[in-house]
Amino acid sequence: MGKRDQLIEKYAEDLKSKCGVEPDMDLLTKVTIGCGPSIYNEDSSIVAATQPGELETVKTNFLVKKLGLAEGPELMEGIEKVIETYGRSERHKHRAVVYYLLTRHFGRESVYS
Repeated sequence: MGKRDQLIEKYAEDLKSKCGVEPDMDLLTKVTIGCGPSIYNEDSSIVAATQPGELETVKTNFLVKKLGLAEGPELMEGIEKVIETYGRSERHKHRAVVYYLLTRHFGRESVYS
């Protein structure tokens, strides 16, 4: 099993145990691949949910540019909901898991078809 496969398993476990979500493994794999090399770097693989600048980056680079959503207050509301689902006290929010949850939250799975 390669490093990426190990990470996908780790992300699936987070979705099950921390978020209470049964992951769609195909979608999770595609979202993880879409994160590119950032998943292998300890710093960039985690979303710093307490830093407004980081959340703004997630909104701009992922929700607007990748998922093609229109700018609006509902984007930050969606991010907040996903952070709540993951658990505010959870220090290590994996980027791929956050992106997966955002993709599902906004119903944009078709981006990964």
